[in-house]
Amino acid sequence: QVQLVESGGGLVQAGGSLRLSCAVSGITISTNAMGWYRQAPGKQRELVAQDTLGGPTVYADSVKGRFTISRDNGKNTVDLQMNSLKPEDTAVYYCNLGTRFNVYWGQGTQVTVSS
Repeated sequence: QVQLVESGGGLVQAGGSLRLSCAVSGITISTNAMGWYRQAPGKQRELVAQDTLGGPTVYADSVKGRFTISRDNGKNTVDLQMNSLKPEDTAVYYCNLGTRFNVYWGQGTQVTVSS
């Protein structure tokens, strides 16, 4: 059974940092694309960061220079380091894993940035 579990969300003041982690079981991350998405209240889910392995790492324009996606293949985890957080970063953040034929999602973790 494939399972993705996010952790590390919480409440932080503007300008602060958080590190989200996605623990993956049932499938290896080493040969699959990994990404982070977020969904704010009343808005559609949007791509935050994506690591496509052989391709370029993609970041939303709104987070470039502030967020970094990274892998730890030994732990089979993917992290999202978020620095210089802004209130507009407030959302539920979701980890995903993409294969050639399917996409798997975590349950999400809430990030709230106060001003």
